Amino acid sequence: MVSLQTPVCQFGWQAPEFDLPGVDGKHHTLTSSMGGNGLLVMFICNHCPYVQAILPRLVQDCRELQTHHGINSIAIMSNDPADYPEDSFDHMAQVAAQHQFPFPYVIDETQEIARAYQAVCTPDFFGLNRFGELQYRGRFNASRKDPAPESVRRDLFEAMAEIASTQRGPQDQIPSMGCSIKWKHET
Repeated sequence: MVSLQTPVCQFGWQAPEFDLPGVDGKHHTLTSSMGGNGLLVMFICNHCPYVQAILPRLVQDCRELQTHHGINSIAIMSNDPADYPEDSFDHMAQVAAQHQFPFPYVIDETQEIARAYQAVCTPDFFGLNRFGELQYRGRFNASRKDPAPESVRRDLFEAMAEIASTQRGPQDQIPSMGCSIKWKHET
């Protein structure tokens, strides 16, 4: 398992549109997912210990961002399920139901969207303002493969709340760390 860090936030980068199938049986786009104050695009998967360590808090924070700050969220799974069966569409549906995801969980089967966003790991967070401009590309919190204590700073939540109120993200951001995206083998 390779651990990678995300690059520094490229403020103002325009997020590419997407149209991906969700475990809810619907297709979701960047436009349809956008909240009144912005959107959190998350590249996650089922098997990654970095994602598993934050998942309960991530669900809670996304619910709070939507309810109190007008920030919607969407989770994209771009790993190759041929090599990682636990990341299959059926398992995605199970994880979404088990954790009661308050956001769409969609699959990027071609990995085209992960490439367009230049996603490098799970989790990889893209905090967008209401105009679809990148304002945050940092970590969730100090968690790694194990959950950090409850008292740690809520980096992602605080950044997204700032985006909701000002449409700008914080200047100081700590990169996210996680497992590499599991790219399909070139044929």
